[in-house]
Amino acid sequence: MKFALVSGTSINHSPVFSSWIPRTVETKHGPVTLRTRGDQVVLNRHGAGAAPLPPHTINARANFAALAQLGFADVVSFNSVGSLRPDLPPGTFVSCSDYVAIQQPPATYHDEVLHAGAPGIANNLLPVVAAALAPEFTLETGLTYVHTRGPRFETKAEIRVMKTWGDVVGMTLAPEADLCTELGLRYNSFGMVDNYANGIEGAAIDYASFKRMVHDNQERVNRFIARLLEVLS
Repeated sequence: MKFALVSGTSINHSPVFSSWIPRTVETKHGPVTLRTRGDQVVLNRHGAGAAPLPPHTINARANFAALAQLGFADVVSFNSVGSLRPDLPPGTFVSCSDYVAIQQPPATYHDEVLHAGAPGIANNLLPVVAAALAPEFTLETGLTYVHTRGPRFETKAEIRVMKTWGDVVGMTLAPEADLCTELGLRYNSFGMVDNYANGIEGAAIDYASFKRMVHDNQERVNRFIARLLEVLS
């Protein structure tokens, strides 16, 4: 099956893609470096350099323009998220079906029009993937993603508001889904809860502790992505 996988720094720390071939695609929004294997590509949303781009500097318009130029219709996204619910602990695999993105800067290819269509998450591949991954992996589905612009983590007061809006919080999904909608690409949401959001279950989040939690989950993420590729291949 032809599809594009978009993920974050977990790609850099995974052996799954070590044999995939690097390729750079030029777009009018800038160059994009990705890795290919047959009809599949993997793209690190934080860039191909040694130092990952923070969320507010990601060139999402270039990333998804490149995928459209290469003829991809199905995008599989893997995002690290923070939990807004005590009953959604770190280590949980999730899929979001909607999102709140009131804070985010505009993510559009259509600066000249007021509205560019109703955004959303297609999740057209989710039923097949969820069934094939069980019982090894269980997905919490139908969640709402609350998008923040980053790069800082949210305050406890912000989280108290956001937990009335959705289930998980993150800094990458919403502009990706917006741009995919404009391009006619089908966006599929998968992710890992790496931490409780600031103040949930007494959690106090900082970058160092976040990195430790991501590292602790890396092996399970590697296995999940490997199985995901098997299912979609």
